[in-house]
Amino acid sequence: MAPSAPAVRALHGGYPLIIVRGTPSRETTGLKRPSRLFLTMTVIGIVGLPGSGKSEAAAVAEELDVPVVTMGDVIRAACEDRGLDPATHHGEVARALREEGGVDAIAARSLPIIEDALDGNDVVLVDGIRSDAEVDRFEAAFGDDFLLVEVHAPFELRRERLGVRGRDATKEEGGESLEERDERERGFGMDAAMAAADVTIENTGTLSAFHDRVRELIEEAGT
Repeated sequence: MAPSAPAVRALHGGYPLIIVRGTPSRETTGLKRPSRLFLTMTVIGIVGLPGSGKSEAAAVAEELDVPVVTMGDVIRAACEDRGLDPATHHGEVARALREEGGVDAIAARSLPIIEDALDGNDVVLVDGIRSDAEVDRFEAAFGDDFLLVEVHAPFELRRERLGVRGRDATKEEGGESLEERDERERGFGMDAAMAAADVTIENTGTLSAFHDRVRELIEEAGT
């Protein structure tokens, strides 16, 4: 029998780690697919809009010695192969890869890397899923051993974080604005991918609290 919402809160220190999708409020605590969370999950996919906290989730995995496969690295490598700067041509090359190899082309290029990482590891985290087609590709490859986690944060908070991070080129430097990045990623199918998530983690509090939530999820997935 699935655990009750109070039981889930007790498991996670009293704060809402797990958010039910499709409810009137994101503050509801519970499980979208209860049976999935308590199985041993081998591949955790992370999905979310720019600045939501995906890279921070990946950093927690690395601290736990969980291999991280970053799909963006596939795109950055393709940029370099084409003699282009990833800071300004990331979106252009991402579109080109999908046009050349299909909507799940980046997932397809990532699969051998994920499979190599699974050799000798119980859990692998995949950072940077951007479409429902990529979700479908990973679900076809890993079945019930794939858990999709959405990291959510509101637009203004994401814009502030990206400004502090300073990793990406600004609009003035020839890059994309956050609005343009959101629009581009939604064009890939990001909204459908986020809607398919098994678990949503709200990243609106402190960085420490977010790290704690991700750590508990990863540790639970590996048990």
